Amino acid sequence: MVNEINQITGEIIGAAIEVHRILGPGLLESVYQSCMETELLSREVAFAAQVPVTVTYKDHLVASDGFRLDLLVRDCVVVELKSVEEVRDVHKKQLLTYRKLTRNQVGLLINFNVSTLREGITRVVNEYVADAG
Repeated sequence: MVNEINQITGEIIGAAIEVHRILGPGLLESVYQSCMETELLSREVAFAAQVPVTVTYKDHLVASDGFRLDLLVRDCVVVELKSVEEVRDVHKKQLLTYRKLTRNQVGLLINFNVSTLREGITRVVNEYVADAG
């Protein structure tokens, strides 16, 4: 399973690098979202975009559409896209929460507003957060 997850995250990062190589930094997150969808489709990587997630609290439904994942790749990797000046701890914690609520062990936070994309990639596995670059 670890090798499969590494392959999937590699495919996602490769797609993001291609998008960033062509467009560069400084655009809106929604533009990068559309381009990531196009790139993943062209690479035949299965994903869902803007996936609604139900939030429960102590077995009570709080929100049937509490938030939306930017991308869920191959039903196992949560991808949160950003185009911000600086990735802050709150962005990383947001991804941890998304991953926890969806019961996925792996997440990627990709910030396109950097000069080299590797600087903008953070990988979350269980509770461990590490820059992937």
